[in-house]
Amino acid sequence: MLVLTRKIGETIQIGDQIEVTVLSVQGDQIKLGINAPKDIEIHRKEIYLTIQESNNEAASINKNILDQMKNTNFRP
Repeated sequence: MLVLTRKIGETIQIGDQIEVTVLSVQGDQIKLGINAPKDIEIHRKEIYLTIQESNNEAASINKNILDQMKNTNFRP
């Protein structure tokens, strides 16, 4: 893990397309601004993990349905 120290208003560049700027610090909270292309999804980690879990559940359900359809010789 890379650890950097930044002051309010200072920026970190990630690759060619992503900038992270420290906007404010209040107590134990830091407000960050992120500039990135619209096609790059940005989520808080807990939200990202919830999305991944939901996607895995959906994929699992779809596989089970396909297996059931195969076992019953389903023809559309």
